[in-house]
Amino acid sequence: MIKTNIAIIGGGPAGLAAAIAAHNKGIKDIILFERDKELGGILNQCIHDGFGLHKFKTRLTGPEYAGRYIDEIKKTQVDIRLNHMVTNISDDLAITLVNEDRGAYKVQAKAIVLAMGCRERPRGALNIPGSRPAGIYTAGTVQKLVNMEGKLPGKNIVILGSGDIGLIMARRMTLEGANVKAVCEMMPYSSGLTRNVVQCLNDFNIPLKLSHTVTRILGDKRIEGVEISRLDQNLKPIPGSEEIMECDTLILSVGLIPENDIIFGVNMTMNQFTGGPMIDNNLMTDKPGIFSCGNCLHVHDLVDYVSEESTLAGERAAEFVLKEKLPQQEKIPLKCGENVRYIVPGYITKESIEPVTVMFRVTKPMNDCRISIYCDDIQLMAAKRQRCTPGESERITLSKERVRTILEKGSITVSVSE
Repeated sequence: MIKTNIAIIGGGPAGLAAAIAAHNKGIKDIILFERDKELGGILNQCIHDGFGLHKFKTRLTGPEYAGRYIDEIKKTQVDIRLNHMVTNISDDLAITLVNEDRGAYKVQAKAIVLAMGCRERPRGALNIPGSRPAGIYTAGTVQKLVNMEGKLPGKNIVILGSGDIGLIMARRMTLEGANVKAVCEMMPYSSGLTRNVVQCLNDFNIPLKLSHTVTRILGDKRIEGVEISRLDQNLKPIPGSEEIMECDTLILSVGLIPENDIIFGVNMTMNQFTGGPMIDNNLMTDKPGIFSCGNCLHVHDLVDYVSEESTLAGERAAEFVLKEKLPQQEKIPLKCGENVRYIVPGYITKESIEPVTVMFRVTKPMNDCRISIYCDDIQLMAAKRQRCTPGESERITLSKERVRTILEKGSITVSVSE
């Protein structure tokens, strides 16, 4: 069995940032496993710009953003193993892998950083009535077909779901000459970033049909159209509101799921709302030595935040191996208060002496919001936001002084009100 200090699973933006950070902390024996034939992850097919505004203070395309980290990691001693599929992680931090040349083998690590990213929710999870004709794709698949393979999947498009990738592909397909007839969203608000709604739909006069969904797929060998229905407050189709929209392609942008199948055999607590592990402010799960970051922890709005979070995960994994920071069992939980769907991290460790960035999402759109953080029943801090939406995560950084107060009081709750 091969032994290593730190094993990093995933060669996208999260894995690259974590590997570089761990190496810079003095860990030289690091192996990074990536199942694809090249580094960069999903960024390789994201040819639109807008990446790097926070991290690099400039507008970059996805490949350009990834390229900066790839250039950096090539200067390190990190052992990069492409075309490697991790199939299992055991409780003792042993990793089982499969590679075409090496076959199946195991690697024993002192610490593991999970950076597998996320996957798209497919049609099978939606239960839309109809046959199974050609012409139904997830937004990420269309993005790869158009941007990397130069193939246009259709000419008359309907998009279900207003996730960011779907919004971006509405604009992309329009620029390629296709007719995007509508973007349908079952909620009464978009699930994507506001800037993407403006730049990808409004600027191109593409209709956004809120509180609408696809209730039937028409066609046999190839999709010929979809039935769209308006939804009531309980998200049930309203009888008589059906509308037939002819199309040859249906693109699904109906949510992302953190990619965590390989850790289901590990004894660790999962967050039922994010789909990722429960972690503390050091990005460590409740399985000592296993850290999680990026979109396999929770789905992020911006890759800049992924890089920031993953850098911290790499640093903490290095400190764990070097025994500079031992796992602490006593933790203070962070709780969801009014109008808050989930919070990351889930805990703050008792020995924390550094600022802690808290990320959370609200349950509904709100204007003129007040974010309140309570320790027991005492308000510790408050912040104002002009608008909060479920499609955009919120970030609050707790100073060292506030962290000390939390540790003294013993609990923390985050609430949002109008």
